[in-house]
Amino acid sequence: MPKCETCGNDYDKCFEVVLGGEGHSFDSFECAIQALAPRCAHCGCRIIGHGIESEGQYYCCAHCAHETGVPAARDRV
Repeated sequence: MPKCETCGNDYDKCFEVVLGGEGHSFDSFECAIQALAPRCAHCGCRIIGHGIESEGQYYCCAHCAHETGVPAARDRV
Protein backbone atom coordinates (compact mmCIF):
# COMPACT_ATOMS: atom_id res chain seq x y z
CA MET A 1 0.00 0.00 0.00
CA PRO A 2 1.49 3.38 -0.98
CA LYS A 3 2.37 6.00 1.60
CA CYS A 4 1.60 9.70 1.23
CA GLU A 5 4.74 11.39 -0.07
CA THR A 6 3.94 14.61 1.82
CA CYS A 7 3.12 13.39 5.33
CA GLY A 8 4.16 9.72 5.22
CA ASN A 9 0.73 8.44 6.26
CA ASP A 10 0.27 4.76 5.41
CA TYR A 11 -3.38 4.94 4.30
CA ASP A 12 -5.45 2.33 2.46
CA LYS A 13 -7.18 5.00 0.36
CA CYS A 14 -4.13 6.81 -1.01
CA PHE A 15 -4.50 8.04 -4.57
CA GLU A 16 -2.02 8.75 -7.32
CA VAL A 17 -1.57 11.95 -9.30
CA VAL A 18 0.48 11.82 -12.50
CA LEU A 19 2.22 15.10 -13.35
CA GLY A 20 4.62 15.30 -16.27
CA GLY A 21 4.64 11.51 -16.52
CA GLU A 22 5.73 11.08 -12.89
CA GLY A 23 3.41 9.43 -10.35
CA HIS A 24 2.87 10.84 -6.85
CA SER A 25 0.92 9.20 -3.99
CA PHE A 26 -1.13 11.18 -1.47
CA ASP A 27 -3.62 10.52 1.29
CA SER A 28 -5.50 13.83 0.85
CA PHE A 29 -5.95 16.70 -1.56
CA GLU A 30 -4.33 18.94 1.04
CA CYS A 31 -1.10 16.94 0.84
CA ALA A 32 -1.27 16.90 -2.98
CA ILE A 33 -1.65 20.68 -3.06
CA GLN A 34 1.30 21.18 -0.71
CA ALA A 35 3.50 19.00 -2.89
CA LEU A 36 2.41 19.95 -6.40
CA ALA A 37 0.62 23.31 -6.58
CA PRO A 38 2.79 26.17 -7.83
CA ARG A 39 3.53 29.16 -5.60
CA CYS A 40 2.72 32.74 -6.52
CA ALA A 41 5.89 34.52 -7.67
CA HIS A 42 4.87 37.62 -5.66
CA CYS A 43 3.25 36.55 -2.37
CA GLY A 44 4.26 32.88 -2.24
CA CYS A 45 0.79 31.42 -1.60
CA ARG A 46 -0.16 28.10 -3.20
CA ILE A 47 -2.17 28.56 -6.39
CA ILE A 48 -5.09 26.13 -6.33
CA GLY A 49 -7.24 27.92 -8.92
CA HIS A 50 -6.49 29.02 -12.44
CA GLY A 51 -4.03 31.75 -11.47
CA ILE A 52 -2.19 33.86 -14.02
CA GLU A 53 0.92 32.90 -15.96
CA SER A 54 3.25 35.41 -17.59
CA GLU A 55 6.69 34.69 -19.03
CA GLY A 56 7.07 31.46 -17.07
CA GLN A 57 6.00 32.99 -13.74
CA TYR A 58 2.76 32.10 -11.94
CA TYR A 59 0.63 34.49 -9.90
CA CYS A 60 -2.40 33.87 -7.73
CA CYS A 61 -4.18 37.03 -8.92
CA ALA A 62 -3.88 40.10 -11.12
CA HIS A 63 -2.82 42.25 -8.14
CA CYS A 64 0.27 40.11 -7.55
CA ALA A 65 1.06 40.08 -11.27
CA HIS A 66 0.75 43.90 -11.39
CA GLU A 67 3.06 44.22 -8.38
CA THR A 68 5.80 42.40 -10.29
CA GLY A 69 5.40 44.30 -13.55
CA VAL A 70 2.68 42.51 -15.50
CA PRO A 71 0.23 45.40 -16.14
CA ALA A 72 -1.95 43.52 -18.65
CA ALA A 73 -3.02 40.84 -16.15
CA ARG A 74 -6.74 40.71 -15.43
CA ASP A 75 -8.66 38.61 -12.90
CA ARG A 76 -11.86 38.86 -14.93
CA VAL A 77 -13.04 40.39 -18.15
